[in-house]
Amino acid sequence: MDATATVTPFSTLIRTASHEQHTEAETSTFMGDLLGGRLGVDAYTRYTEQLWFVYRALEEGAEALRDDPVAGPFIQPELMRSAELERDLAHLRGDGWREGLEPLPATAAYAARVAECARTWPAGYIAHHYTRYLGDLSGGQIIRDKAEKTWGFERKGDGVRFYVFEQITNPAAFKRGYRELLDAVNADDLEKQRIIEECKRAFALNTAVFRELGEIFPLSA
Repeated sequence: MDATATVTPFSTLIRTASHEQHTEAETSTFMGDLLGGRLGVDAYTRYTEQLWFVYRALEEGAEALRDDPVAGPFIQPELMRSAELERDLAHLRGDGWREGLEPLPATAAYAARVAECARTWPAGYIAHHYTRYLGDLSGGQIIRDKAEKTWGFERKGDGVRFYVFEQITNPAAFKRGYRELLDAVNADDLEKQRIIEECKRAFALNTAVFRELGEIFPLSA
């Protein structure tokens, strides 16, 4: 094994190894159109619906992992998003928001993989936990700002509560602490490499959701 792998912090390894997939997800046509204000609130609503399916899988899985020696340290209540997503969906779709709510095929595959990792492979679950929550604390704030300006949501109010971490007063410090958890993860080098590969897979699953959303909301030039 490369000697540098033992001295490079795992949080750095996982970030650099998944950079290409991360960029591909961030620069998807759908997300570009959404952030560019070129799509209507219906596209934002459909995106929020897809997030709900993924986070439900993440957070239902979290319950069983609280005492797990590998994934347990990452299960932090201040990160949980399901309740905020449900409040946003009630705002976007009305009180009966659950009626007719169906995941896109790519979303169903994504949520199923998250649930499978939670059930059978706690280290793999960490990869999905990392790609989602650290992304929400970082790039998610750009989405919130754009959504407020584009569709007139109240600042940090209903419609964008998913992006508001009320229990995290210092996001930079929280992210630092999270990276320290990654660096101290209870896994050997081989397992760490498998986590990195799962992280790449998580970004690919996310990109597939964007692709399907892009097919539903193509820009009418």
